[in-house]
Amino acid sequence: MRAKAEHPDPAELTDVLQFMRLLWAVGHGLQTASKRMEQQIGVTGPQRLVIRVLGQFPGLSAGALAGLLHLHPSTLTGVLARLERRRLIRRTADPSDRRRVHLALTVRGAAIDRLRDGTAEVLVRNALRRASAGARAGARDVLTRVAEVLDDSGEDRRPRARKAAVGRRGGVSR
Repeated sequence: MRAKAEHPDPAELTDVLQFMRLLWAVGHGLQTASKRMEQQIGVTGPQRLVIRVLGQFPGLSAGALAGLLHLHPSTLTGVLARLERRRLIRRTADPSDRRRVHLALTVRGAAIDRLRDGTAEVLVRNALRRASAGARAGARDVLTRVAEVLDDSGEDRRPRARKAAVGRRGGVSR
């Protein structure tokens, strides 16, 4: 076994570990920026992302928004409730299907939709400007693949008949 280096060289990690190390760094950076955004502009990074998307696609349904953001609808429910409570978004019932709602920004939400310094979005934009179009496309492709694989890994892989049995009896059928 190799002796521990005081300052290990990240280049000595396998490709997978180097990539995961960078993903964790990006995740940590986004969390830090999100906390700073909440203090400075009153919304977290995820809340602002919802606001920005609704600014581009007014009238989007909650399900469509969840799909666009790669989130489970139940995860999005809390974010939407907080934004609605703060009167940054409004829900409007679909006239043809009262169970479905359309989301839109309020005047207050539209004010937050405007670009501001100090947001995670501006920081990411600045980083992307330093990369070529090809590098951005390659990064988007790799991150899309990682997101898809991670999303697929959370799916219940049991055969449908067993899923149904679990739902009916609260346990696995034998």
